[in-house]
Amino acid sequence: MLTAADIMTREVHTVTPDTSVDELGKKFVELDKNALPVIDEQKKLFGIVTQTDLVEQDRPLHIPTVISIFDWVFYLESEKEFRQEVAKVTARRVDAICRRDPPTCRPETTVAELAQLMVDKKVHLVPVVDDNRHVLGVVGRLDIIRSMNL
Repeated sequence: MLTAADIMTREVHTVTPDTSVDELGKKFVELDKNALPVIDEQKKLFGIVTQTDLVEQDRPLHIPTVISIFDWVFYLESEKEFRQEVAKVTARRVDAICRRDPPTCRPETTVAELAQLMVDKKVHLVPVVDDNRHVLGVVGRLDIIRSMNL
């Protein structure tokens, strides 16, 4: 039975949390990748950043509906979500737009389990990590398709 170790890409391109979003955009174009692992200073997985995360910065900011009664302000939508959206739209660094603690797998994870993980979590790239969260490789949906010997 094939495992993640059998099909993973071992030469992994990464970015750091302090990579600028401008540099990230250039790296996506240069490498022709749609997602990159984010690695911290200890070389551990910090998160994953996608082209979608970057493109979402250009979308219009949705201002939540509020009701003001005297000095009180009531948000009819989540104030927390609004603050997160503002932070993401105005972000200048990868750490503000990446997905922290993305789904990961181990080298011994079977391809079938990995495919199910991708479907369940709606992701296109899964980092393969060791016990210390060091990235050993990545598996994309195309890697799984290639492993099917179509």
